Amino acid sequence: MCIAYLAIGDPRWPLFIAANRDEYHARPTAAAAPWADRPDIIGGLDLLAGGTWLGWARAGRFALLTNYREPGNRRSGTPSRGVLVRDFLRGDAPAAVYAADIQSRGEDYKGFNLIVGDTAGVHYASNRDPLARARPLASGRYVLSNHLLDTPWPKAGRLRAALDARPPEVLADDPDGVFAVLRDAEPADDAILPATGVSIELERLLSSPFIVSPDYGTRCTTVIAVAADGHALFSEQSYDPAGRASERHDWRLPPTPPRA
Repeated sequence: MCIAYLAIGDPRWPLFIAANRDEYHARPTAAAAPWADRPDIIGGLDLLAGGTWLGWARAGRFALLTNYREPGNRRSGTPSRGVLVRDFLRGDAPAAVYAADIQSRGEDYKGFNLIVGDTAGVHYASNRDPLARARPLASGRYVLSNHLLDTPWPKAGRLRAALDARPPEVLADDPDGVFAVLRDAEPADDAILPATGVSIELERLLSSPFIVSPDYGTRCTTVIAVAADGHALFSEQSYDPAGRASERHDWRLPPTPPRA
């Protein structure tokens, strides 16, 4: 995943996520669905390495991950970063404990940003954060791309401005409108492009929230909205290499039944 908008703590809609996953079109992927061996979990699957980039579990757990852009790092043999999301969704460790554990083992992986949440709170960890610690996120709205949380890249600023202008109930009730916002493919002006170590042509391509190119681009947009009463919406729209909408999947989920 390459850009995600996260709103947490609203009394009516305590969780809202809108995210684009950018990836090579040749990388085999399964669209979001309940997992065969864990139907209480909904998410896509990376069929190459077995992980995922974003998912929701009926126990009130969620996780999302972005890679940290560092083109000079060609380290090989590291575990897939997607397992960090997968393992949290499958497990039962509290989000605070899991984030701290992953932060302590961050050197095992290439650069990543990880957000995990459960009914007790939401936590952020990154092995490229100079603070070198996992931390809780207060109620509010955040944007995460391929740098640290809330880094003001042009694409992050545009997405934040567009979604911040909408009340939580509008975001949650209008996934099609959110999908339209996430389809912003206008590149940023050269004067405000970040300098991340790639060519200027690639900086331009990657500077929009929605990316279209023959080899690499936005593969899907996902919206997750959870109401105060526990009802949840999970919607995903997939795209082909030309940026055309293809598969669409929607789940409206009842609250998790209380444990016996």
